[in-house]
Amino acid sequence: MKRRTFIRMGSGATAGILAAAAGSAWMNELLQDDEQARIKTFGLQLWTLREDFPKDPKGVLKKVADLGYKHVESFEGPKGMFWGMSNTEFKQYITDLGMNMYSSHFGGDDNFEKKVEDAAAIGMKYLTMAWEGPNKTIDDYKRYAEAFNKKGELCKKHGMRFAFHNHDYTFRMMEGQYGQDVLMNNTDASLVDFEMDIFWVVAAGQDPEVWFKKYPNRFRLCHIKDRSKTPDKEEGKNSVELGTGTINFAQVLKTARKNGMKHFIVEQEAYPNGTPLAAVKTDAEYMKKIRL
Repeated sequence: MKRRTFIRMGSGATAGILAAAAGSAWMNELLQDDEQARIKTFGLQLWTLREDFPKDPKGVLKKVADLGYKHVESFEGPKGMFWGMSNTEFKQYITDLGMNMYSSHFGGDDNFEKKVEDAAAIGMKYLTMAWEGPNKTIDDYKRYAEAFNKKGELCKKHGMRFAFHNHDYTFRMMEGQYGQDVLMNNTDASLVDFEMDIFWVVAAGQDPEVWFKKYPNRFRLCHIKDRSKTPDKEEGKNSVELGTGTINFAQVLKTARKNGMKHFIVEQEAYPNGTPLAAVKTDAEYMKKIRL
């Protein structure tokens, strides 16, 4: 073989190798970008399974884990946040299932410090107030903000955070203001975070992205819950499986993450297409496909 032929062939082979390497690097970059676009861990608010869960907490938690949920957000029922188990037993059980629990909703103020202590002992990050009732005046919201700060101080003392979960009423105009603005502006950001229920913001006629941008790093948790394309007057009936409603979560959650969102939690309150467990499965499949 002539030397120049060998060199020419070698150059071609080298080019091919380089092209393959470049293609591989490009593919790796695409895969890396795709992986970064995923919501790697999404959770479930157990209120979604409020009919099934109290009957068999361990069995339902196993089903939730099998569907791909990596954390749960509990709520306080007749047997407390840990559903008849001790805090450590509950923690060990979900750990064995490959899940975690960052947050739980709690009921009233009774024994609040004990709730904080129990939650902190198993590494929970948040105690979240799910409802404080529609207020009649802006001064009512200011009083609640003050109470939130006090709860936040107690949570911080134990290495946790206090959060407030909204419904639609805080995003409706009152006395020329939004109650949500009053809560945001009168709470200490070092003590109080917020869990945005995206469904209820949309139900109030508001744009979630506007609020994420308005208050960056204040909304740290969110409820991912779709709203019917043909809404009923009774909003509680308008919660539908993810991807079948009107909310563009790929866009909304991208904005949420850019503005400090940390915990993505699925919730569904009505089940027009089947049972709660079937809805939870559909929602998990949607979350696995979504890219931000």
